[in-house]
This record gives sequence, C-alpha cells and structure tokens, in this order.
Amino acid sequence: MNEQNLIAFAKELDDIKASTLAKVGQTDADYIRRVVRRQRYFEWSGRILLVAGFWMPWLWAVGVILLALAKILDNMEIGHNVMHGQYDWMNDKQLNSKTYEWDIACDGQSWNRVHNFEHHTYTNIIGKDRDFGYGLLRLSNDFRWRVKNLWQFVTYLLLSVLFQWGVSYHELAAERVFMGKKKANRDGKVSHEELKRRFFSKGARQLVKDYVLFPLLAGPAFLWVLGGNLLANLLRNVWTSTIIFCGHFTEAVQTFKEADCVNESQGQWYFRQALGSSNLQGKHWFHVLTGHLSCQIEHHLFPDMPSSRYQEVAPQVQAVFAKYDVPYNTGPFWRQYTSVLKRILRYSFP
Repeated sequence: MNEQNLIAFAKELDDIKASTLAKVGQTDADYIRRVVRRQRYFEWSGRILLVAGFWMPWLWAVGVILLALAKILDNMEIGHNVMHGQYDWMNDKQLNSKTYEWDIACDGQSWNRVHNFEHHTYTNIIGKDRDFGYGLLRLSNDFRWRVKNLWQFVTYLLLSVLFQWGVSYHELAAERVFMGKKKANRDGKVSHEELKRRFFSKGARQLVKDYVLFPLLAGPAFLWVLGGNLLANLLRNVWTSTIIFCGHFTEAVQTFKEADCVNESQGQWYFRQALGSSNLQGKHWFHVLTGHLSCQIEHHLFPDMPSSRYQEVAPQVQAVFAKYDVPYNTGPFWRQYTSVLKRILRYSFP
C-alpha cells in the first residue's frame, strides 16, 4: 500500500473508532455488569452443585460446566477486557484496569505490563513481541529450527492443558527472572524480587482457593469439589488457549522484522495489526465466551474499545479492508483451528 492510501486507510479506521466511542455509555455499562452478574451466578451455582454431587453425581457434572463457564467469563469477557481499560470510563472501583484481579494464576499487574504494552504495541515483530510462539513454539521461518521443535505439537498440547500457569510464567518473563536471560538493551522497571513475589503469591492463592479452601468447606464432599475445581480449570485452560491461538497463529498470519517497523505511521501500524490477527465467526454467545477475541482484528485495531462494540464495528472494518485490498482473515472455528494446527505441525520440521 502506498503512503497516500495508508493515510486514507488510517483515517477511515480512526473515523470508525471515533464514531463508535462517541456512542459508548450506559448500554455498555449495563452489558458488562450483566455479564458480571451472570458470571457470579454461574460460579456460585457451580460450587454448590459440586457439593451436591456427593449425593447426586449428575449434579456434579452440571456444577463442573457452570464453574468452567464462570471462569471463562471471568478471564475472557470480563478480566481481559477490563484490564485493557475498556471500561475505565465507568469509574467503577471493581471494573477498573488498575484494580481488577482475575481468577487465574497469572498476576494481573504482570499481565498488564507485558501483554498490554509489548504484545499490542509490537504485534508479531520478531524479537519484540514475546507472545509470538511464547518462546516455546516455532511458528515461522524467522526462528532457527531446533531438534526440540520435532515434538512441539506435544508441547502445544501441554501448554493448552496448563495454560493459566503458562501465561503466568510467560507474563513474568521468567526466562529473565529465574534464568538471567536478560537482553542488553532492556531495563526492567519492576525488580526481579517483586516479580517473583507476585508470581508465587498469586499462584499460591489460586491453589489454596481451588484445592484446599473450597474442598475443606465441602466436608465429606472434599474430593468431589477438588476434582470439580480441577476439571473446571482444565476446561477453562483448553478453551482460552484454543481461542487465543486461533486469533494469532492461523496460517495466514504474518510476522514482521524490527527494522521494517521503525518510525511506523498510524496507517502502517493498523496494517500490521490487520496482517497479524485473525477472526472467528459464530453466534453472539460464542463471541461472548471468547471475550470477543473472536473479533481479534478489531481488538488489535482498537484495544481500548469496549468489547461489546466489536461485533458492531466488524462489518465496517471489513468494508474498509476490502476497499484498500487488505486481507481480512476470518472463518468458522474449526477451519481456523485446523489452520493453527497445520502451522504448528508445519514448523515442527526444518
């Protein structure tokens, strides 16, 4: 795209953002508070039914599903988007990016520091965006092939199963904190001691809550509650991992070199976000359960726009992309997920 088209491309996307943010208000506040109420209903219903499962096992299965739904809503539609600052304008003490803490092993402040800044600023720039492959998976020829890549599909499966711990370890930049692999040009604003304290403190709270406190409160249903919490966490981990991989690692997603992104204009930044993201198609409930990361392209273009608006702006964004001949990478869940699996397998080999 030439410079003139990049300027026009940026202006049209800026106009979509401005006109949409101008409409944000009570409807969006009502939406996110409604999601919070449902999340709480699912969580407490689920926890009660896990105990009831001691007498009626089928209730335990329903409890697991409800608790998993609660954790998914908490992490995806509430936690991820609130911590992006999408609802800060509400001045709500709970739904605020500075104070919200989600039901996951990863410390919220560590996630904010790494994800919001590094990933969303340097999306898919090799050497700057640590989220591309998470330091575990080779997903492009930008990385030298190593023998360990032969079994990276197994690594991917393990990462999905343990995703909350993988995110916690990754957002901590643990290879620097625990192993001293610090780049010469990087100066951490938070001490390693503080990062370690957050990592162990949040992880311990999650372990005690799900595997000690609630099982003990259940008395004779200790094992039923412990097992239910374990399974609900597993379902949440696999779901969030799968959705996030579909938004970032389909075959068509492109990478960029650091030198090519120096002094990037707003149009070039938008263009890179477009080529570095992919969407999922589905019904409204599906979008909600993905935290609207099914609209990953719109999220990367407008990360501080309330998620409740992404479905509304998606057709407008797609029309602008078509006008400037920019690929709009979208498709049904299984097609996009198959594309992710192909990419992981493809780069397992030299």
